[in-house]
Amino acid sequence: MQQNEITEILNRPYSRELLARDLTRLAYVAKDGTPRSIPIAFTWNGSEIVMCTTKNSPKLPSLRANPAVALTIDTESHPPKILLIRGRAELDVVDGIPEEYLQMNGSYEMSPEQRVEWEREVRSLYDGMVRIVVTPTWAKLIDFETTLPSAVEELARQRAERVG
Repeated sequence: MQQNEITEILNRPYSRELLARDLTRLAYVAKDGTPRSIPIAFTWNGSEIVMCTTKNSPKLPSLRANPAVALTIDTESHPPKILLIRGRAELDVVDGIPEEYLQMNGSYEMSPEQRVEWEREVRSLYDGMVRIVVTPTWAKLIDFETTLPSAVEELARQRAERVG
């Protein structure tokens, strides 16, 4: 997929809404060769998906061994809006708490007092984190208005050919 195609998809209004959400599902291949899909908080910086995790996270050796990942960001209402992204995870070990981690947790419902306590607890627990940075190399938006899953598109085309 060409970069201009990826950019066009990610700039669509539904994609921008999805990229402003709190959680994605990160899919990767674990060290034992089996698939994993985990919910993880993220932020979109305009060109990359950034997720943060602990330095001792079990997913890190897997991502180092095989950095190919897939992400799903979707809605819970009908019709669903689904943004599918593929890319490679780059791992960036940082001291302290990355600013993205604080941003990505900013839309959870917390009172100002809860927010202060949460941030104090985070800063006391982590001496550093790992930023998982994914630059999209492929993207698809499924909105069930203008785009459908490819298998459903194929069925619709076949039906149109039968009906004439």
